[in-house]
Amino acid sequence: MQDVIAHPDGIYAVDSGYGRPQLAAIHVIVHEGRAAVVDTGNNASVPRVLAVLASLGIAPQAVDWVMLTHIHLDHAGGAGSLMCALPNARLVVHPRGARHMADPERLWEGTAAVYGAERAFSLYGRLVPVPPERIEAVGDGQVLELAGRRFRTLHTPGHARHHICIWDDVAKAFFTGDTFGLSYRELDVDGRAFVYPTTTPTQFDPDAMHASIERMLSFGPQAMYLTHYSRVTDVPRLAADLHRLIDTQVAVARAARGDGVARHVEILAGLEQIAREEAARQGWTLPESEMLEVLRDDLELNAQGLGVWLDSLRVPEPETV
Repeated sequence: MQDVIAHPDGIYAVDSGYGRPQLAAIHVIVHEGRAAVVDTGNNASVPRVLAVLASLGIAPQAVDWVMLTHIHLDHAGGAGSLMCALPNARLVVHPRGARHMADPERLWEGTAAVYGAERAFSLYGRLVPVPPERIEAVGDGQVLELAGRRFRTLHTPGHARHHICIWDDVAKAFFTGDTFGLSYRELDVDGRAFVYPTTTPTQFDPDAMHASIERMLSFGPQAMYLTHYSRVTDVPRLAADLHRLIDTQVAVARAARGDGVARHVEILAGLEQIAREEAARQGWTLPESEMLEVLRDDLELNAQGLGVWLDSLRVPEPETV
């Protein structure tokens, strides 16, 4: 496993240290002596980012942007701490997420509701607020520049309503957060990646996710930079797999009976069966037990998110982030 992977076009994937090796990437983009950071991991990730910047000869004062694809804490938990160390950076976030970066109390409460307060604190620590004047709440299609390198922010709901993906004009690639799914290097087969949609609580919307994927495809991307985990190519094939697996997971959820724990167990069993079928389709070489261990947390969270989505079809969901 590599802590830092150098990709083309001045893009570096930094292992955030969250969970296990190569679970969550922080991307550092270097251009003409300036830098931007996409997603931040948690508080414990901050020294890793600063060490990589130093190794690349980039002073903290030369980082112009910290861009959050969304504010789930494996992507944004370290944002406040990192901003303290980067005095000139502005924080880029969807307008729905901006207030939660300035005052993270409700964000913390939502995370604790999913993980439990004790585990949430062990994963993320204390959330540090970002001064509102340093936050850039970006519009759909807004253009940002890094020493002349242009980025375009797209609002891409489906995984979360406060999600953006970031188009890089130089790399001809998107930084996709979770909208283009997750892809783990342990499951690559002869360099051939897979991708799997993430339906985690609480704002999964299959129609919006399908539409966001198609919108990104319209740019003709040469690569996608996923937070889980970093660069994938062969984008049309992976997009087709995503569309198929979104629909397959939705079908499993719709077929589940009852409510509460019984329904959750049935959905989770269905998702595990999808993973087994995908292993055969993709030719994954890991034994089934190891494959399920790699995907275990994601399958659990996907099952929770599908349950929340089913409930939202019955009762309108209250407005959140």
